[in-house]
Amino acid sequence: MEYQPIAVIHNDFPTKFGLPRQSGLSEHLISRIVMEEPFRNPDAFRGIEAFEYLWLIWRFDSMGKREWSPTVRPPKLGGNKRMGVFATRSPNRPNPIGLTRVKLLKVEYHTPDGHVLTVGGADLMDGTVILDIKPYLPYADSVPDAAAGEYGPQYQDLLKVDIPDKVAALFTDEQLKALTEALSFDPRPGYQNDPDRVYGFQYADYDIRFKVAGNKAVVIEAIPLSK
Repeated sequence: MEYQPIAVIHNDFPTKFGLPRQSGLSEHLISRIVMEEPFRNPDAFRGIEAFEYLWLIWRFDSMGKREWSPTVRPPKLGGNKRMGVFATRSPNRPNPIGLTRVKLLKVEYHTPDGHVLTVGGADLMDGTVILDIKPYLPYADSVPDAAAGEYGPQYQDLLKVDIPDKVAALFTDEQLKALTEALSFDPRPGYQNDPDRVYGFQYADYDIRFKVAGNKAVVIEAIPLSK
């Protein structure tokens, strides 16, 4: 079975570490969806501005593909508990396909990059291939009180975030908000809790170095990435 990519998404996260683990957690994380040449017909987007949110169907390829297993160890649950792959959102699936909800911010036609959708809240790495785009329908797609196992909001304790002024000055307001949100959701695997360990992830042309002690993430420095 073959699928034809329709677009590629671009944002400030070139690697998966640091990315929000679920879509919608950081709506300040702005991404651009650049359509591929065969799908730059404005008629294909007629009426899309009427929708506030969209579903993206995409390929996990860039997130790192390993052989699928019937059970996986979700890092957020500590990395020791095994769960069935179909009871998780692990990328190591029989078919490397993901589903993401994003907020539609802007639609542009005939830009230097072709047709572009600007969206917020994606949990996709820069360069991820998009397979399809569909409108989000609240009356059909939202079940606010549905059971969510160990992924429910009661298990998602947010970290306080401390970003020094000299680091904050490197980013736009929107980038700084997205970085703060990414850190607040604690990007570390659940089984790592060393207050002296320095972690790092790439974000907006910088290597962000940080520590986590108790319920606070503290950014130490932002090192420019070599071009």
